[in-house]
Formats: sequence, structure tokens, C-alpha cells
Amino acid sequence: MFHRAIAVAAGMLAATVASAQTEVPFALDWKFEGPSAAYFAAIDNGHFADEGLSVTIEAGSGSVQTIPKIATGAFPIGFGDINSVIKFLDQNPGAPVTAVMMVYDKPPFAIVGRKSLGVSEPKDLEGKVLGAPPPDGAWAQFPVFAKETGIDVSAVTVEPVGFPTREPMLAEGNVAAITGFSFSSVVNLKRLGVADDDISNILMADHGLQLYGNAILVNTDWAAENGDTVRAFLRAVAKGWQDVIDNPEAGIESLVERNPAADKALEQERLQMAIDQNVVTDWVKANGMGGIDPARMETAISQLGETYDYQNTPDASLYFTDAYLPEGGFTLN
Repeated sequence: MFHRAIAVAAGMLAATVASAQTEVPFALDWKFEGPSAAYFAAIDNGHFADEGLSVTIEAGSGSVQTIPKIATGAFPIGFGDINSVIKFLDQNPGAPVTAVMMVYDKPPFAIVGRKSLGVSEPKDLEGKVLGAPPPDGAWAQFPVFAKETGIDVSAVTVEPVGFPTREPMLAEGNVAAITGFSFSSVVNLKRLGVADDDISNILMADHGLQLYGNAILVNTDWAAENGDTVRAFLRAVAKGWQDVIDNPEAGIESLVERNPAADKALEQERLQMAIDQNVVTDWVKANGMGGIDPARMETAISQLGETYDYQNTPDASLYFTDAYLPEGGFTLN
């Protein structure tokens, strides 16, 4: 009877702890692919639970599309493109959304083409057909990229395409190049049978863009009342990224549990590309994960202004805050 009572009491305590956890729905930018393994690792390895959080993750349909979900309060927190946040806030002054943790210090915005179709360098796009999904974060930055690289945009035929048909159209030769996140489009093309040495991965950040990429976004009204929850969420996210850096294979196991159709080898390659190219940059190694360089942000705002007419005076403090980060950001080993 004594042992039974202990067991019942333990079960009640566990139920009480579980019920005490704060539920936080999290909106991803895209489907459950390699880079999202970090967030599932944070669940499976107990980092969210240790912070008193019960997190559910919803797949997205493009990093631009996450922003209104956060601004309307449909989700309190999500993952999306900070450059699109800047434009969104310019067009919707006072909207309750901002970035609180930079994840892609080097954005994965890319032009992905096929060398056999004549696309190896930015200027090769002239006279070619470029496939671009309208909600795509990389397409949103194409005007800045074109200006920085001297592309005559009038000489580029832009074909609006859907996300599901983007890589197949390039694989079939219906377009010569596409806009996309490098780790998404490159790996998808390989899965479709395009040879690695036929793929040109033109990262916009390697051609003059000082822009940042995707960040953790919050609804500012919700964050003002739940600051400790935001801080706890960011701590768990940083630990999840550290987990997949240390053991990407285990991270992909967490991903595959949510997406059984995923190809483990290709998704691990996708995750590793994101880690190496976008997350663990030299700046992050020196300054920690999560924060930004204010001078670079000002340059990024100016670059956006070269092809986008601001309706209001830009204010960097509206687009990013480090108020929920530890001093010096999160150290990634």
C-alpha cells in the first residue's frame, strides 16, 4: 500500500508539472526539413520542458508568410525573414512583430541554377528564365541582389512558380535558374537526379548583400507580458542548435519522427549546409549566436532602400531587439 501510494503521488506530481508547463505554439517558415531539426531536438532532448515550456511546431509555407501570423497574434512566436519584417513594419506601422534572435547570420538567399543551362554567375541570368515563387524570401531580396551585381532585370524573364514545382521545373530545364534558400533548392535538385557538378549555388551574401536572414520573431504585445517565456524559449532553441551541431545524425532522427517520408541522408546534408553556411559564421564564433552587428544592420536597411521606397523613416530598433538575449549571445561550441 505504501509503495502504491508513492507511485500514485509521483504520478500526480508529474501530471501537475506537465499541466504547469506553458504552451507555446511555434510557426516555422517552411516544411519539416533538415534545419528544423534543431527545434525538434530542443523538444526531444528536453530543453523546452526544462524551461517549463510545452512547444508545438507548425510547418510554414514561406518565410515571408510567417510574419502576418505573428503580427495578428495567430502565433506568439515564429521563424521568418527579418528583411521582410522591415518592409512589413514600414507598410504596417505599429504592427506588433519584431525579431528577438538572429539564427541565419548569413542568409541562405540564393540563385540556384544549372551550369548546363548557362547559369554559373549572376550576370548569366540575363536572357534566361528565372523561376521565382512570389512568397519566397530569396525572391523578395532579388531586386537588391540585381542592383549589387549589375544585372539588367529587364533582360531576365521571371516566371512565377509554386514552391512544389520550383525545383522540378529547373530539373526538367523549363527554367534556367530559381530563387530559393540554398540548402533547400540544392538538396532538392540532387534528390531529383541533377548532378552536383551541374548545380550553381549563387549565394546573394557572397555578392555584396549585407542583409541578415531568418530570425526568431515574436508578437511584441505577447512578449511584453511574457518576457520570461521568451527568454526561456530562446535558451532552449540555442541548446537545440548546439545539439544538432554536435550530432546532426541524431537531430535528423528527431526530424524524421515528424516527417517519415524524409530522406535521412539528404536532410542531414541540408542541415549541415545550414550550419556551415548560415548559422555558425565567423561573426557568430566571435560574438555568440542570436545578436546582430548594429552597423551591419544599418547597411542592410540602406541596401533594402536602394530598391524599396520606404514610406516611413527606417528605425532599426523596431526590427530587432536583444532584450531577451543573454549578454554576449549564446556560445556555440
